[in-house]
Amino acid sequence: GRDVRIDGGRVAAVGAGLAAGAPDQDVLDGGGGALLPGLHDHHLHLRALAATRRSVPCGAPAVQRPADLDRVLREAAARAGTGRWIRGVGHDDALGGPLDRRRLDELAPHRPARIQHRSGHLWILNSLALDRAGPVVTALAADGLLYDRDDLLHGLDPARPEEEWADVAAVSAALAACGVTGLTDATAGNDAAAARDLARWRAEGALLQHPHLLGGEGVAGARKIVLAEHDLPGLDALVAAVSDAHDEGRPVAVHAASRATVVLALAGLEAAGARPGDRLEHAAVAPPSAPMPPVALPASASRSSPTPGSSSRTATATGATSTSRTGRGCTAVGPSSTPAFPSPPAATHRSARSTRGARCGPRSTVGPSAGRRWAPTSA
Repeated sequence: GRDVRIDGGRVAAVGAGLAAGAPDQDVLDGGGGALLPGLHDHHLHLRALAATRRSVPCGAPAVQRPADLDRVLREAAARAGTGRWIRGVGHDDALGGPLDRRRLDELAPHRPARIQHRSGHLWILNSLALDRAGPVVTALAADGLLYDRDDLLHGLDPARPEEEWADVAAVSAALAACGVTGLTDATAGNDAAAARDLARWRAEGALLQHPHLLGGEGVAGARKIVLAEHDLPGLDALVAAVSDAHDEGRPVAVHAASRATVVLALAGLEAAGARPGDRLEHAAVAPPSAPMPPVALPASASRSSPTPGSSSRTATATGATSTSRTGRGCTAVGPSSTPAFPSPPAATHRSARSTRGARCGPRSTVGPSAGRRWAPTSA
C-alpha cells in the first residue's frame, strides 16, 4: 500500500513508507483500503435539511395510506407542547390523500400546524397557523395551500438556537460519514446573516464541511434566479436580471428543472452573454438539442480550484461545465465581519427529483415581462 501525508488540509505527499510530517501528527491506519478525496455536495438547503429532524414524517415509509397520515398527525398533536407548532414534511397525496386546511383542522385542532409537500413547493396550513401567519398569508391561502412563499412563514415557529445547532451538527455528521467535506447551500434567500450563521456553526464545530453559499443580496457568489414554469418571466426580464448580476461581478445560478425553463435559461444566458461561473440548477429535463451558450473566457481568467479537501467531477463543453452531485461554491460577503468562503468550480447540477403533484410557484428574483419581482425562497 501507499502512504498519504496531509498538511494544512491538503495532500502534501504520496508514497511508500512516508514519515509523519511532525512528531505530534496523527497517524491513521487505512488498512489497505481506497482513499478518496472529499466530496462536495453542490446543492442542498442546510437549514431545511436540519429542520427535518424535528419534523413529523408525513410520507413514505411512515405513511402508506390516508389512515397513516391521520394517525401520525394526531399523535404529533398530542405530543406537541403548549405554544409549539406541528411541522410535517414529505406529504404525498398519492399515499396520504389530499390535504387542505379543513382536513388539517380535524387532525390538529388545538395546535398551529404546517405540512410541507414532498416537492418542497407547497405548505399546507391549518386555521390556527393561518391566524398566526396573518392576513397576507390567509389571503393567498384561504384553503390552507401556500405555494412557493416560504419567505412569508419565516420566523413563525423558529427553532430554539440550541435545537438548530444540534440539528445542524447531526446533519453535518451524517454528510461527513458519506465522505462529504464541502457543501453548497443553494437557498435563494441566503444573505449576509445566513453566511454569518454558517461561519459560526463551522467555528463552533457543528458544521464539519467547508460551506459555500448561493443566494441574493449579501453573498458574493452566484445570484440565485428561480424560474417557475407556470409563471415564466419574459426573456427581457430574465436578461435584465442576469445582466444586473454580471454588472455586480457575480455569476448566476438559474433554477431550471423542466424543458421550458432550461430552454429559457439558456436563451437568457446567450442574450445576456454567459460568463464563467454561470450555471443551471437541476436541469432535470434537458433536451439534447438545446444549444449551450458560448462562454467568453478573458485571457487572464482561470477556473477556480475546488474547496481544499474536496473533489468535483466535471466535463467541459463550449465553456460550460456539468457535474454529478458533488460540488460548487461562492463567497459570502456583507459587513466587515461577514466571512468569505472558498469557491469550488462552476457546475451544472442535474437532478431527477420528482415534482409530481406540485405547482412550482413564483420564487424567482425575476418576475413576468411586466417586471414584477418576488421575494426569493429556497430552491
